[in-house]
Amino acid sequence: MKLFVGLGNPGDKYARNRHNVGFMAVDRIADRHGFSQWRRRFRGLVAEGSIGGERVLLLKPLTYMNESGRAVGEAARFLKLSLEDVVVFHDELDLAPGRVKVKTGGGNAGHNGLRSLSAHLGNEFIRIRIGIGHPGSKEAVIPYVLHDFAKSDQEWLEPLLDAVADASGRLAAGDSARFLTDVARSMRGPERAPAPAEQAVVKPVATPRSHPAGERMGKRQSALAENLKRWLAGRSKP
Repeated sequence: MKLFVGLGNPGDKYARNRHNVGFMAVDRIADRHGFSQWRRRFRGLVAEGSIGGERVLLLKPLTYMNESGRAVGEAARFLKLSLEDVVVFHDELDLAPGRVKVKTGGGNAGHNGLRSLSAHLGNEFIRIRIGIGHPGSKEAVIPYVLHDFAKSDQEWLEPLLDAVADASGRLAAGDSARFLTDVARSMRGPERAPAPAEQAVVKPVATPRSHPAGERMGKRQSALAENLKRWLAGRSKP
């Protein structure tokens, strides 16, 4: 069994915040794979189902971001899961918007939700890092992550959530490399076959043909020019 955790803050106020992209990811997985209705358990909301024959429990902590570890730790201990069975979807400032990477363990890069998970669960859980971009300065980070995605972000956000949901079976099977490959392929869209090369039709260059009338006209003009030249030369003598 796998535990898929989405990080975010509960309530309509935060629902479309950048910080809630983890919630959005597990919501999309639940919708795409026909999971059960959400219900309260483990200090959060859970939904049950299977993906590719693998049992998966989705969890959205209701403890707010800074205390996410309390809910996740409780669920993991009750279900007797190892850390490699815990997959956490979260926002990542250090990745460009729309980029996705997978990481096991490591630092938390100032992310309070990850810090709480490490404190209550251990550090070697699997992280699905969903890039939201960085606002450019440390002072701007909090208002940035606690602000809704911009309208322009929907162009990559919705396809990305679909791609993550479609590829989540790879995570359920423990194949994070294939998960990334499938997400990248979905985001690129169907590869366009190269258009057949058009065969260039090369027409022979026609050799200019002499025209009798043109030749006669040319000779007359030359004769007139020669006569005019002689006449002018005669007038210029003293």
